[in-house]
Amino acid sequence: MSSRETNTNVILIGAGIMSATLGSLLKELAPDWNVTVFEKLGKTGEESSNEWNNAGTGHAALCELNYTKEKSDGSIDLSKAININEQFQESRQFWSYLVNHGKLSNPQEFIRPLPHMSLVWGEDNVNFLKKRFDAMSQNPLFQGMEYSEDPEKLKEWIPLIMKDRDSHGPVAATKMDTGTDVNFGSLSRKMFEHLESNDVEVKYHHSVKDLKRTRDGNWEVKVFDAKNDKLEVRKADFVFVGGGGGSLHLLQKSGIPEGRGIGGFPVSGQFMVCNNPDVIKKHEAKVYGKAPVGAPPMSVPHLDTRYIGEEKSLLFGPFAGFSPKFLKTGSMLDLITSVKPNNVLTMLAAGAKEMPLTKYLIQQVLMSKEQRMEALREFIPNAKSEDWDLVVAGQRVQVIKDTEEGGKGTLQFGTEVVSGANGSIAALLGASPGASTAVHVMMDVLEKCFPQHMPEWEPKLKEMVPSYGQALVENPELIEEIHQTTSRALGLVEEKELVLS
Repeated sequence: MSSRETNTNVILIGAGIMSATLGSLLKELAPDWNVTVFEKLGKTGEESSNEWNNAGTGHAALCELNYTKEKSDGSIDLSKAININEQFQESRQFWSYLVNHGKLSNPQEFIRPLPHMSLVWGEDNVNFLKKRFDAMSQNPLFQGMEYSEDPEKLKEWIPLIMKDRDSHGPVAATKMDTGTDVNFGSLSRKMFEHLESNDVEVKYHHSVKDLKRTRDGNWEVKVFDAKNDKLEVRKADFVFVGGGGGSLHLLQKSGIPEGRGIGGFPVSGQFMVCNNPDVIKKHEAKVYGKAPVGAPPMSVPHLDTRYIGEEKSLLFGPFAGFSPKFLKTGSMLDLITSVKPNNVLTMLAAGAKEMPLTKYLIQQVLMSKEQRMEALREFIPNAKSEDWDLVVAGQRVQVIKDTEEGGKGTLQFGTEVVSGANGSIAALLGASPGASTAVHVMMDVLEKCFPQHMPEWEPKLKEMVPSYGQALVENPELIEEIHQTTSRALGLVEEKELVLS
């Protein structure tokens, strides 16, 4: 085993959607910088970004009920939904820029129009959905949302779900035709193809084993080349740790104070996948319900049409699973080796506070196929067991940390960037909405880590993402303009539809 040392400006760890996005932004803003990517697997986007490991919803808060909480006074809090929608609009704008400049081709291979729907039953839930609709339909970001409790209308929207449904009790749904299905695996591969054609070095089968700060404030990164059985040492001015669940261990190895006290809790997902083409063709939407009491937000049940390649699929889930691995290809020791003296009390506090979650996960892990089918039959009353198979989806690691609001050992559901004080390193932790908001999250990395460059970069950022630095919710004209231009660039509507709208 030999070792050699080379220098670069930027090192990106992990070849998923986050590194693809940050690399693409940097090559536009600083085309002369040297960028190197290390990926331990043999291909791009094989973990959290992969189309079978990622729900691909294009999270825009159009259908996810957990993004709109009912407050104690009965009103609906739209703040999280507004933030997520605006962030997804930034992703659409950047993807459109890349398409318009010939840097991404055939956008229909990674994004398609698909209605986003919310579905509830029972009087209390129907009342909640109606209040949610009333609040959202007055907001310019959610123009065009439809609401119905009429069984005949619902049969038009979701015939598979309404067929043979017991008429006892009210059922209601909202529908947004501007929703999308996004294949983040395909998008990651396309972005990396472009990066590699622009002198970005992407090293597959390369695992980052250690990283430490040098005296000059930069980074020394030790990488194992599995194909050639040798250790390489790279020096970089800036390191981005975008290795999905594997990011926590590398953040800990970096030794930066900002990473102290942070823990991680792994949760795996499982989906029922339909194997009957006749059933698959009867459904054309992403339909989200309400999470069971005690369930984590990422376990909101949904019945999803997915387009993977040219093939249409139908998935239902997720069902939570448990594995101590932090990645699907990780180690059974990942969880135990993530416990350090500086986070052990935080982890223990989370364990004590999250007993309902633990109980829920145990129940989910022990479910039989027939029990999963019963959950599915709440959406498709006449679902047949032989038409559905169980697949294991992605592995997610939820952040655990001490917060002022939640106290010690608070489990975080979301995406979080941890950056060093001098801006030379940033790590991405957490889960959903993750991939959908990658452009916003990576622009946040730029602002935190390259403040000295932002004045010169700002005009280019505004060219790539016209809403950069603006609150879309306060500018209905810009919302409409962005919708038109991105829909055209991404092939989401026909030209005649744009004229009519």
